[in-house]
Amino acid sequence: MDKITIKSTNNPSIVKFELNDIITRNQNLEYKNIDETSTSPLAKQLFFLPFVKTVFISGYFIAIEKYSIVEWEDVQDEVANQISAFIEKGGKIVLEDQIQKKSATTVYGETTPNPAVLKFVCNKLLTKTPFEAKNIDETDASPLAKELFNFSFVKEVFIDENYISITKYNSIEWDAVSAEIRSFIKEYIELNKEVINETLITKTENHIKKQDDYFEKLDVTSQQIINILEEYVKPAVQSDGGNITFDSFDAEEKRVKVILQGACSGCPSSTFTLKNGIENMLKDMLKDNAIIVEAING
Repeated sequence: MDKITIKSTNNPSIVKFELNDIITRNQNLEYKNIDETSTSPLAKQLFFLPFVKTVFISGYFIAIEKYSIVEWEDVQDEVANQISAFIEKGGKIVLEDQIQKKSATTVYGETTPNPAVLKFVCNKLLTKTPFEAKNIDETDASPLAKELFNFSFVKEVFIDENYISITKYNSIEWDAVSAEIRSFIKEYIELNKEVINETLITKTENHIKKQDDYFEKLDVTSQQIINILEEYVKPAVQSDGGNITFDSFDAEEKRVKVILQGACSGCPSSTFTLKNGIENMLKDMLKDNAIIVEAING
């Protein structure tokens, strides 16, 4: 077993311990206390550490949520060493034969660069097609989003892949409502209720612009811009609970218009990111210092 890599997350209470080998296939496991660890000897051992609150095991990593009694920088190396020693002694991380085929749904919150937006990450795929609603009238494609708007503090909802980014009104702080929203989302998904009807999203103009036949009709520069955004920009934006898509390119003005969604829409740091990050990247990779990037909030 190779050395364990320690990775921070957007949630300061959670740290990932990544391995090069697959731990478990097609399983996302969550343990909230030592009594739940019958399927994971490693999780059981980790709960003997007084600061361990929750243990997540999925694919090639072990994520641990801590209590606030310690800081990760003071204990993360010790935890990595304990995990490594456990594995080297032949300890089983999970007991595959005892894991039920249907594992529990896990949902945890992550902060984003936008203080008004919290990202709720789920251990299940929610949609292959990004969805955004700025009010309850735009929720025809998402029954979950419609129910979220019943919370008076919910201003906007964005759903992509395995996460939901929720924008709140300024009248309330996330500390007061994040646990309530997390529990609601978790219960909703566990009941196998419909999250999104993707067939209703595919009719929108924004979705049509992502299709291959639309791409092939674009000029070469527009195609290059789309490829750069998809490969170098979108992964980072998604990790912050948002999304970015290409809208248009004006060859005369050298103006690139992009659509920002989720946590990136209306984010105080978006302008800085556009001008000092994306715009400079496009100038460099397209060899054209006249490029200008303009954002359209989705």
